[in-house]
Amino acid sequence: MAIFLEDFAMSAAMDYEAGHPLFDPFAHPELYQGMRFRRSMAFLMDCVLITVLMFAASIAILFLGVLTLGLAWVLFAILWPAVALLYIAFTLGGSNSATPGMRAMGIELRLWHGGKVYPLLAMIHGVLYYLSVSFLTPLVLLVAFFSDRKRLLHDMLLGTVMVDSSALRQLDSVVAGHDEPATA
Repeated sequence: MAIFLEDFAMSAAMDYEAGHPLFDPFAHPELYQGMRFRRSMAFLMDCVLITVLMFAASIAILFLGVLTLGLAWVLFAILWPAVALLYIAFTLGGSNSATPGMRAMGIELRLWHGGKVYPLLAMIHGVLYYLSVSFLTPLVLLVAFFSDRKRLLHDMLLGTVMVDSSALRQLDSVVAGHDEPATA
């Protein structure tokens, strides 16, 4: 399992070569335009989706508890963190590097060098977000107003950055030497 995660992390790290001009906020400000608003809206959409998944999982645990004479009801204690972490791991850590809410808002999470996020890092990203907001109050979100890439504290700690997906595709096509911007 450790070898698989290491290989996955290395493949994510090799998405872009060294010196790629991708994440310079002064050279490419279009990657970060409207990021705070879109990130907030994506968060709200993902909260709704996680709530729906939690409701479905609750019904499943309820019926499973009846079948096991109440033993499965212990799973209610870990329901919220389990559903949220699995949601983040499979969506943010997936091939799109974005949750459904983020895809709807046209943003994705990338590593500082341009690589895609892998599932373990996606889960750590989610845990650090909830810990920073819980212990440092929501005022920690003000960090995005003073960051050149509109990053939050947990983004800085993990070396991740949120970017505009369409601007990223256009920049990739220009860097790759194509005259025409990439289309979806």
